Amino acid sequence: MSDLRKVNIDGQEIEVDGAMTLIQACEQAGVEVPRFCYHERLSIAGNCRMCLVEVVGGPPKPAASCAMQVRDLRAGPEGQAPVVKTNSPMVKKAREGVMEFLLINHPLDCPICDQGGECDLQDQAMAYGMAGSRFKEAKRAVDDLNLGPLVGTAMTRCISCTRCVRFTTEVAGITQMGQTGRGEDAEITAYLNETLDSNLQGNIIDLCPVGALTSKPYAFTARPWELTKTESVDVMDALGSNIRVDTKGREVMRFLPRNHDGVNEEWISDKTRFVWDGLRRQRLDRPYVRENGKLRAATWPEALAKAAEAFKGAQKPAGIVGDLAPVEAIFALKQMIEGQGGVVECRTDGAKLPAGNRGAYAGTAAIEDIDTAERILLIGTNPRDESPVLNARIRKAWAHGAEVALVGHAADLTYGYHHMGDDRAALQKAVDMGGDDQIKGKRSLVIVGQGALQEADGAAVLAAAQSIAINTESGLLILHTAASRVGAMDVGATNESGMDAVSAADVIYNLGADEVEIGDGAFVIYQGSHGDRGAHRADVILPGAAYTEENGLFVNTEGRPQLAMRAGFAPGEAKENWAILRALSAELDATLPFDSLAQLRTALIEAVPHLAQLDEVIENEVLALDAAPLGKATFRNAIKDFYLTNPIARASELMAELSAQAQARKAEQMAAE
Repeated sequence: MSDLRKVNIDGQEIEVDGAMTLIQACEQAGVEVPRFCYHERLSIAGNCRMCLVEVVGGPPKPAASCAMQVRDLRAGPEGQAPVVKTNSPMVKKAREGVMEFLLINHPLDCPICDQGGECDLQDQAMAYGMAGSRFKEAKRAVDDLNLGPLVGTAMTRCISCTRCVRFTTEVAGITQMGQTGRGEDAEITAYLNETLDSNLQGNIIDLCPVGALTSKPYAFTARPWELTKTESVDVMDALGSNIRVDTKGREVMRFLPRNHDGVNEEWISDKTRFVWDGLRRQRLDRPYVRENGKLRAATWPEALAKAAEAFKGAQKPAGIVGDLAPVEAIFALKQMIEGQGGVVECRTDGAKLPAGNRGAYAGTAAIEDIDTAERILLIGTNPRDESPVLNARIRKAWAHGAEVALVGHAADLTYGYHHMGDDRAALQKAVDMGGDDQIKGKRSLVIVGQGALQEADGAAVLAAAQSIAINTESGLLILHTAASRVGAMDVGATNESGMDAVSAADVIYNLGADEVEIGDGAFVIYQGSHGDRGAHRADVILPGAAYTEENGLFVNTEGRPQLAMRAGFAPGEAKENWAILRALSAELDATLPFDSLAQLRTALIEAVPHLAQLDEVIENEVLALDAAPLGKATFRNAIKDFYLTNPIARASELMAELSAQAQARKAEQMAAE
């Protein structure tokens, strides 16, 4: 039951939930209240005092609006709505005093500080501060922390808002950061000078309202006003995190998160944030053809003619879809290959996902359902590696009282869970418990990882997971690891024999699949952006655009279609992926029926209408899978190394360094007493 209360804010009367804080009520009324320590996704600290407001009829002093609820306000003498003022002389004087205190020790680093131009302290000092300061004492200095290769520190600038401490503890689930000392001796520090062990740590850079925590890889490379900002989506995992791509000229300088409550809230993983240096290295910027066992640079007409010649002599052509391909390119590939009498396949990792049954390969739940879940069952997944932002959401549900159980390999997931076992017998036990009325009456979710579906009995595992979801009236969420997979399944880029049909092919068109080994014998045409495993095996290389260099549609793990927008142009002679396939189809005398991306999308939506519902989670029909006997194997997780899962990440020096550090951390031995 909501407890609605009326409140008068700066002469404007509004009705809000009594549980709201005054700062939230002010936001509802469209009134800006400055703040440093308050953040709506973190617990309330109330320690910066910048959000002070005047409560009429309350104590004769300003109140911290982040820590006082609307229901705590006293009504007027005749029952009028309580009055809150955010612009009275008392409030103005209080804010100037707070700002003066904050700036006593803050260094004059603005010309060389990386936060310059997007600094909350700068902005609020201009808007709410005084013209000068009465303090002439020497400023304090604090030693900088070493938090690792991602987060740079200049702790003399720190204003002790504790946002970083609250984020690492509450959201990321690590305990390395804290505050010691009191008064002027108070400082944020790391426990025993440890570096941060989390794949969400980059978010504290965004949270820091001053320049105390900055991005080490981005430091001193650009100023915010030099950058062109493009709203897009991430493809490093299948969550589809909303991001902003900042470019300077032709180069991507950084990735930042965008707020989307239904997908990533306002967090992104470290791989998403820092992979941009991989977009510059190992790039394919011109076509190549293999002659006498060696690749040589070629022209586009030459490379396309060689690829077309191979297709014309092919008995069994096939196409395979990589993890980062946009839906438009997959659709064009399917049309071209099937027009040549061949087959296509997107399940390159052997996942037993059922074609045509969207409720089983995209699930029946939304990511947002995790927030309100009371019971969550994880099957064959380690979401901390497979989707760190989704894992933080599960942690939030757990912190609010949700019970989490895991069938699969035990790992540190940053929250407590009941480990039911790591083999198929444990899953069978969960199936047998299925009709438990205690679970039925609760909001519950079953989350299945790709590692559970890649074994020989993957179809039986998925059927078992679906039966648990049906019997307990739970939502089913399939946690994919490949950004392109759900979109490829939607357009039907599958065949009955799976990868066996590809193994038997004599010509293979490889659309950016670098996680698969192709045996000898077949003629391979590789289309992709990086010189990775796929390009090394290729007989013809056609250079394509990366995800920041073309407009493309991606469908995330819950089945939500989203648009990735072009932020820059592909290097050298590389082209957009759909355009390469259109050009090759003309060489094959089987020209695809579209000349522009708009025409291609029209054909795509005609074939798969739900892809037109951008940013909506489509409700999927539940088609029960046939039950089959489970095998004996233990569950294995799909991701072995979080930082090196795709060609862009493998081209990144920073990802290689992070991977090496993670391996070293795992190998550390405890000293024997």
